[in-house]
Amino acid sequence: MTTDDIAVTTPTGRVGSRVVRLLLQAGVRPRVLVRDPGRLDGATREGVDVRRGDLTDAAFVREATAGARTVFWVDPTPHTSPDPVETSARTASGLVDAVRAGDVERVVLLSSVGAELRRGAGHIDGLARIEEALDAAGADAVHLRCAYFFTNLLQDLDGLARGELTTAFAPDAPMPWADPRDIGDVAAARLLNGAWRGRTVQAVHGPEDLSFARVAEVLTEVLGRRVRTAAVRDDDVRAALGAAGLHPTAVEGIVGMAAGTRDLVPEQPRDVVTTTPTTLAAWAWTTLRPLVGAAAG
Repeated sequence: MTTDDIAVTTPTGRVGSRVVRLLLQAGVRPRVLVRDPGRLDGATREGVDVRRGDLTDAAFVREATAGARTVFWVDPTPHTSPDPVETSARTASGLVDAVRAGDVERVVLLSSVGAELRRGAGHIDGLARIEEALDAAGADAVHLRCAYFFTNLLQDLDGLARGELTTAFAPDAPMPWADPRDIGDVAAARLLNGAWRGRTVQAVHGPEDLSFARVAEVLTEVLGRRVRTAAVRDDDVRAALGAAGLHPTAVEGIVGMAAGTRDLVPEQPRDVVTTTPTTLAAWAWTTLRPLVGAAAG
């Protein structure tokens, strides 16, 4: 494959960086769309074709993806954006235009469990909008419906250091969890496979479904300190986010991701295709444990 075959967005993110590394190891020189090339390490910069720009600039995306056979698209929209669903859809418009024009043949989209609902899942609805737009544009597309990231636990290291795992999900309800590195593995495999056509939905469920209560048990063992769940109500989350100055639409986008998917049974079953290997305990031992130790002083 040449530099024009594969384009990767968010190449410094948790999933994107893994994808870039695997493509380089496969002998591919990918095209990377990045706002700040300085965030790429020197060896990676030498191995990729850098297109510098902002993914929120549709004209940049349209130009930077033109001629790429396959694009790995990761929505860069922060959950804190004033209107996250609309922003997600608008940000992908340059890519959708490139598909319509025939400048991009295939897209691997980092989507989410819950996008199958299409509406009512907070900011996840933005990913549903992107799925729908790519399908309508006629793209050969793989929509990776990804599980809850292990790395979401990094958002409250201080709380974990105090032994508290806060969640707006039902503590005893199991749901799929995954290591972003494993998601990167699945994405890279799809990008490197030149044979698939049409629209495919592929879930990435991680090795097992976990409730937050079970996560607390795993973390208790790995961290060597008791961790307990602390459930918070949607209205409490709304109040806290509003007090932090977030726009009401952003607040609902965040609250809706948990509220809208609490009773969700993922559209794709757990099987050999959707199950990835890294366990929460293995990830927590290598990644979370030292960070929580540092936070605890």
